[in-house]
Amino acid sequence: MAKKGNRVQVILECTEHKTTGLPGTSRYISTKNKKNTPERLELKKFNPILKKVTVHKEIK
Repeated sequence: MAKKGNRVQVILECTEHKTTGLPGTSRYISTKNKKNTPERLELKKFNPILKKVTVHKEIK
């Protein structure tokens, strides 16, 4: 039987990468509890293309 809950998978995309004009994208997949955090998630993650830690925001 499948678990019932409020956890959903979200995609996090780098915000700084778009402004550089470099090819490719930095995306991560994470989970969040929709009930506790209804707003969009924002985490600092490593961007391998820029080779530094940047802010990644939830998309879609």
